[in-house]
Amino acid sequence: MLLTRMLKSMKKHFNAPTIQYPAPTRSGFQSRWMTTSKRVQDRSKKKRVHDLEVATEKWKITSKIFFLLEILKQEPEMVIPVRSLNQYRRQINLPKPHRISDFLRKTPKLFELYKDHNGVLWCGLTRKGEDLVEEEERVINNHADKAAEHVTRFLMMSIDKRLPLEKIAHFRRDFGLPMDFRTNWVHNYPHNFRVVKSLDEVEFLELVNWNPNWAITELEKKVKGIPEITEITTPCMLSLPFPLKFPANYKRVSSYGKNIQLFQQRPYLSPYADAKGLKAGSLEFDKRAIAVMHELLSFTIEKRLVTDHLTHFRWELVMPQKLMRLLLKHCGIFYVSERGKRFSVFLTEAYEGSELIEKCPLVLWREKLLSLVGYRGRKKKFETFSDESDPEDDDGLIQSDSEVGNLDVVLEQQDTMDYEDPLLDDSEMNVEEITCAYQNLKS
Repeated sequence: MLLTRMLKSMKKHFNAPTIQYPAPTRSGFQSRWMTTSKRVQDRSKKKRVHDLEVATEKWKITSKIFFLLEILKQEPEMVIPVRSLNQYRRQINLPKPHRISDFLRKTPKLFELYKDHNGVLWCGLTRKGEDLVEEEERVINNHADKAAEHVTRFLMMSIDKRLPLEKIAHFRRDFGLPMDFRTNWVHNYPHNFRVVKSLDEVEFLELVNWNPNWAITELEKKVKGIPEITEITTPCMLSLPFPLKFPANYKRVSSYGKNIQLFQQRPYLSPYADAKGLKAGSLEFDKRAIAVMHELLSFTIEKRLVTDHLTHFRWELVMPQKLMRLLLKHCGIFYVSERGKRFSVFLTEAYEGSELIEKCPLVLWREKLLSLVGYRGRKKKFETFSDESDPEDDDGLIQSDSEVGNLDVVLEQQDTMDYEDPLLDDSEMNVEEITCAYQNLKS
């Protein structure tokens, strides 16, 4: 199937203008450091939760795979020259001198590589990869109504009941939204929200109808069940304690026990209530912010978010300026992973070890995808090509130990993933083999 698609696509790629993807924008791909405080950067390793660091490592790899899959899905035949992927190094977070072709070769159960008669290396999906793409579309379609509910409740928590569409797009994968979220999906639920433009042509998603049944927090549902609202009520004060799960080696629970108890007993404003009157920096302001973050993380597929995405909504959600400090302070509710350039925050109650306690179909699909990345046993070396035959890399020597390889070792030690048989040797074919295979398909 890939051979047929590649042959169909070759003429289009070299005789027609290449599809141009949106260039990285300052707002979209800029690395945002939350803070340079020593409290974050130099935090003791003893305070880290190893299991959630393993979960972070898995996410770092799947985020690269997601991006590559989305590029392929935008190609007419779902094949693309590998050298065309070179412009997306920053989004994939694959710095030089690591080669994109090496990254792809480490996942032969998902990606296939072929060369044409000009020596140009092409990338496509294996049959398993294509099946997974089709399965993802079905799972996302089945999840659409729940995603619409979460987006609506997100709007209900905002101060003006509307949010910039570009900012919501940062949560697209976290909420399980489709790729056409901004162009098509947002128009499928006109009774929930609508797209409006400001005077300066900025697009906003605006709430259409307030649903009182959705103005109940996930914490209320767990403690009280899901009551059916018979009349419109105004969200007000709550007094429910947050579930706490401290790191096993956290030794300050006893010394801070009284403060923790006072915090848990303090009433707070519902995330769906009007927070305009709260004074920034007050105890009520901070606890309400914690409730908002708890609710927002509860909406996400993996109960985890990149922290700089949260900072986009400081004003809209009435959140404190020093958000990271609040997350770190309440380590029984949240866990902040410092791995990589972008920090991640987890909802601790949702995890047992490195695994989610409750897994929706999208999480199960992502685990199936991740099972195709890496393998158990001894790593095989792939044949590498000279710069002349692989024009993707023209700036240095090959590095064999990429981030994917390192992840295999880390996760194998933790025994958190099941891999299939070792890699097959037939990861690439030359043009004669392609032609022969294509003739067999026609006959």
